[in-house]
Amino acid sequence: MIDFSKTPLIATIIQDYETREILMLAYMNKESYNLTLEKGETYFYSRSRKKLWHKGETSGCVQKVKGIYSDCDGDALLILVEQSGVACHTGELSCFFNEIVACNFQKNIIEIICYRILDRVKNPVENSYTNYLLAEGIDKICKKIGEESSEIIIAAKNENKNDLIDEICDLIYHILVLMQNKDINLKDISIKLQERYAIKGNKKKWRENDFNPSYRYKTR
Repeated sequence: MIDFSKTPLIATIIQDYETREILMLAYMNKESYNLTLEKGETYFYSRSRKKLWHKGETSGCVQKVKGIYSDCDGDALLILVEQSGVACHTGELSCFFNEIVACNFQKNIIEIICYRILDRVKNPVENSYTNYLLAEGIDKICKKIGEESSEIIIAAKNENKNDLIDEICDLIYHILVLMQNKDINLKDISIKLQERYAIKGNKKKWRENDFNPSYRYKTR
């Protein structure tokens, strides 16, 4: 348990409960800790401003608490959260983006792009193609998805693998913009894919229902 009489301010690590990425480090006192337990969202104590603050109160990038753990000495906290938007006030997903010694690991670039698209919604950038698509709306976005799909088919018929990769990346990006436009996130897609992955079909039924896309896709 946390003993705030021994340590008035507790170092608190915030981690994404799905990706396990470290998002930020902040400090809690007893009051902010109790508010976090009560409200189910993170509250911290600002050492510079000498006051409590609710993460996401102004930005909308709140952190819903999924789990809280203390270290072996009871003087540090690890909180797993569902992060809305980005964690860092700079617009980056995580506060830990300043590279000092490089580590050769792969970040989930799809999630990074999703966060960037969300940030463009909240903080529009002049001459941003993402902002242009979002401003034009669903018709323009769907038109681009149709164009990119056609270009994938053409590229697939050719021998240049890099051209096909480029077109696939273009399609994925425009689909992610569409998802933002329709308020769909990666978690929604992941849940649906897991549901469909768990369903077992058979080849005969698959062939018999070629003209029923709904059946065909749900019985892999």
